[in-house]
Amino acid sequence: MGDGAPEVGGAERGGGSAGGRAEPPLIGITTYLESARWAVWEREAAVLGTSYPRAVERVGGVAVLLPPTGDPRGVRAMVRGLDGIVFAGGADVEPGLYGAARHPATGPAQPRRDGFELALMRAVMAAGLPFLAICRGMQLLNVACGGGLVQHLPETVGHRDHAPASGVIGRHRVRFDPASATGRLLGGDADVPTYHHQAVDRLGEELAAVAWADDGVVEAVELRGHRFGLGVQWHPEEDDDPRLFEALVAAATGPRAAATGPRAAASGGGAEVSGRRAEVAGGRA
Repeated sequence: MGDGAPEVGGAERGGGSAGGRAEPPLIGITTYLESARWAVWEREAAVLGTSYPRAVERVGGVAVLLPPTGDPRGVRAMVRGLDGIVFAGGADVEPGLYGAARHPATGPAQPRRDGFELALMRAVMAAGLPFLAICRGMQLLNVACGGGLVQHLPETVGHRDHAPASGVIGRHRVRFDPASATGRLLGGDADVPTYHHQAVDRLGEELAAVAWADDGVVEAVELRGHRFGLGVQWHPEEDDDPRLFEALVAAATGPRAAATGPRAAASGGGAEVSGRRAEVAGGRA
């Protein structure tokens, strides 16, 4: 992230309403495609647990669900129209995307979700858009930056504390780098809700590890030079502590910072997204 964690309750967004009231930031949340049943219907649906939008809404953001799309124009429109992104947890990332053979414990491939979220992650990084990447989201961030993953932690750490049983969220201690933005926000350590069997192995370029479990597993990473670019291996949406979501919403409030660095240069920088309010809100930017 940048020089420090954003202050919660910081500057109002630049796109206030005509009456001077600040608009709440629009926070996109990735979803996944699954077969679902409702009323008389059974068909594919974009699915997401309600804990994610509720975590955004309770700290003053507006949650916008993002179904996977293979259309690059859709990805660009999301980045133009949103003020921040949550990359939600879920299925394992395809090992071929980080140059590894599939482990027997790795879950089934979800190529549409992987392709969409990698494209969205890269666009978000290039645009300088604030984001919080949770569990799978942190792993995807690491892959997007050229890193690799441990595909089955119990074989590496010798225990199952990170995912005690199928469908059971565990808890364990995480210690933070006190000099990091995340450490300054959350303190020296924390007890966090956890459910994952994969983790960072080879750390991606432009990422800094800033939190670890007692067994040495990397539990949080920050994207260097980004206003707010944070990946956490645990599930803050399942916790009572709102500080990570407060920090995301604070970073997403106010005028969008210009993108900088090699990713911005490669994609033309932040100019493409700087006028999102004018385009999506009738010229209120």
